[in-house]
Amino acid sequence: MQIAVVGSGAIGGLFGAFLHKSGEDVTFVDINTEHVAAMQANGLTIVRQGGVEVLPVKAVSRIEAAGTPDLILFAVKAYDNEQAARDCLKIAGQDTSILTVQNGVGNVETIAAILGANRILAGTTAFGCTVLGPGIIKPSATGSISIGELNGTITPRLQQVVAAFTNAGVEMHVSQNVDSLIWTKLLANVGINALAAITMLTNGQLLEYKETERLQAAVVQEGAAVAKAKGIKFMVADILEHVRGICRSTYDNKASMRQDIERGLRTEVLAINGAIVDEGAKLGIPTPVNETLTNLLKAIERRGKLPPQR
Repeated sequence: MQIAVVGSGAIGGLFGAFLHKSGEDVTFVDINTEHVAAMQANGLTIVRQGGVEVLPVKAVSRIEAAGTPDLILFAVKAYDNEQAARDCLKIAGQDTSILTVQNGVGNVETIAAILGANRILAGTTAFGCTVLGPGIIKPSATGSISIGELNGTITPRLQQVVAAFTNAGVEMHVSQNVDSLIWTKLLANVGINALAAITMLTNGQLLEYKETERLQAAVVQEGAAVAKAKGIKFMVADILEHVRGICRSTYDNKASMRQDIERGLRTEVLAINGAIVDEGAKLGIPTPVNETLTNLLKAIERRGKLPPQR
């Protein structure tokens, strides 16, 4: 397959690397010219616990240079969805498919409105990854990817994408209910990301303080009430315990929103906790704790870059 990774930061870079190693023809696209220049000059550097791997890759800052791909791996931040989708119109052919495993909800709808729902494969990932510098990423030790068609069917293109990742040694799962998949991941992000960014705690440390533990329970319970009203069924029996389990298994991880705040960047809080607030308002379900965390984090964003903390 000819593949364009649109948004070649942490997850985009990691997934593009998987597909590159699987033998696919991958072009990394990113508007960060410094990041692209580093990949062009030095390759994509992947830092792991066991050592450093450098992949010679094709990287461009102009999306037109990616040609007409069979697959677009759509990996921008949620707040860049609309512009990135419009940019993808420049390269999307009649048979080009789009894969999104972005955080939050509303991504599929935004992309579909511009590029067409028939193109989209969607899902979630358990991989974590950090950008250490231009052209350098550091993934978490393990992870998996779950994807599916929006209508739940098993199609040749879905099987082809799954096979490409599987060939690179990635644990893959096919879902016939991507809404359930996305909302289960959403609630994990609701319970971890904003709290970690506001408190500067690691994922695991959120369980060590009664205050953050209570807040986590409150935001997850609000999110679960919204999901229930929408008819969404979770992939797990106990969503709060699922979130706590993620905190334990990723104890030392810095949540992505915390990394954003440390780097002086916008977060995806509006697509995560903010989405719970918006959906709750439509359904008449109060979500005061999610609203408070969203407002706090937006205020912190406006304050600007914070010094990194251990």
